[in-house]
Amino acid sequence: MNNVGKMVQEWWWELENKFPDIELDQYVIMPNHFHDVVVIVGADLCVSPNDPMGEHIGSPLPEIIQWFKTMTTNEYIRGVGQNIYAPINERLWQRNYYEHIVRNEDDLRQTREYISNNPLKWELDSENPENIKRL
Repeated sequence: MNNVGKMVQEWWWELENKFPDIELDQYVIMPNHFHDVVVIVGADLCVSPNDPMGEHIGSPLPEIIQWFKTMTTNEYIRGVGQNIYAPINERLWQRNYYEHIVRNEDDLRQTREYISNNPLKWELDSENPENIKRL
């Protein structure tokens, strides 16, 4: 893991301090993306006729992700200015993110397995610079 990855990991672990109602689970930092499981403690999904999309108690996931992206981006920008990190010609994070609500233990097991196996697939990833060079 490079220095930017290490910085991202430090902010990842800081999330539990900022949002005490979450627990951090499986994660992996890849060269061009990040996979993780965030558990919002006590967040049972409540679906009612008035709110068919559901709502939960606890920190909203968009707020958690926004804070994480803001902290890591700000530190990255400062680090580039101090020649700690090499500049890149694109954003540190994509604008949106993919979320998946884990609904049962089997789903959680599959999600954890996907995350832990993701580094094995990097060699075949179309965005891996080694693969781009070969094209």
